[in-house]
Amino acid sequence: RAWPAVNGAVLSDADDEVARSAWRAAVVIVPEGEEQALARALAPQLGRGDRETQLSLSRALVALGEPAGAVLEAATTAPAPHVRAHALATRRLLRDPDSGFEAAIEEAKRVVALGGSGHEGR
Repeated sequence: RAWPAVNGAVLSDADDEVARSAWRAAVVIVPEGEEQALARALAPQLGRGDRETQLSLSRALVALGEPAGAVLEAATTAPAPHVRAHALATRRLLRDPDSGFEAAIEEAKRVVALGGSGHEGR
């Protein structure tokens, strides 16, 4: 019953606190098999807001696990540098949850500043 209430416009609410609460709730109540759809719904929020807002979104995407992987991979080639950096940092957290967001975001910013997409060396 709660899923329709958080799956939709509330995920992109203009108020960061409302959106962050929706992200947290959505990853807990997402129906089985809908994880990738939720990751796609969250993807447009990459690069949004301050550090805390970005960290909240990263945590939500990491909580979805592998279904978020393809969405993050696609976002690493986004035209906006702040979106690419956030996607790279979140992808790193997905692969290595112990790496820490601060280190991941700083590394991602360096990669983006150097014109990379994080796909080099693969």
